[in-house]
Amino acid sequence: MLPVDPAGEALSGIMTREITSTIVSALLLSLACGEANALTPPLHFKDDTVGFANMTVFEYENGIAHVRRGESAKQKRYTRRCFVLCRTTMQFKKFARFDPHAPPLDDQNLANRIRRVTRRAAWHDTLPEDQRVVFPGYANFREMSTKRGYIVQRNIGYGWPTYWRIGNGRSLLIQGTGYQEKTHGELNAALKRGDLFVAF
Repeated sequence: MLPVDPAGEALSGIMTREITSTIVSALLLSLACGEANALTPPLHFKDDTVGFANMTVFEYENGIAHVRRGESAKQKRYTRRCFVLCRTTMQFKKFARFDPHAPPLDDQNLANRIRRVTRRAAWHDTLPEDQRVVFPGYANFREMSTKRGYIVQRNIGYGWPTYWRIGNGRSLLIQGTGYQEKTHGELNAALKRGDLFVAF
């Protein structure tokens, strides 16, 4: 569980270093997730992102990586899931809704509903409110993933498959300046419209 101050901001210090990749992932969400349509509401960082750390494998001091030692090495960590968390954030934004007034689900039913959301492709159109998967007992994704982080982590997918996507092969191809200019123009146009889009 992330400690938060009354304003809902993550505390600084050691925890800030531990959650850096989660924050970066969420900030890059607008660049790394499926395209939104007119039904997709704007992303609110304090409500729509995960409430647990996506930690790095190594510890960093002054920009230099070190193997974790002592208590830090023994700690069970959720690591290297940037793409998974970006995708999941978009999926919950587009395909889920929350009902804070109803009682929360047990672990099995919560896991089933999480998988119903994460099995939908993030690039699919946003569902209308009445067709979204309902998560009772929580006001938003941040609250649910803070209180039930283990269940969320175990049901949103693994990080390693993103490294083996067939589409990753295109990153080895050298594109000309025309392609870069066209892509740059498309990204600028999407940003100007306030859209979310896929960028690798």
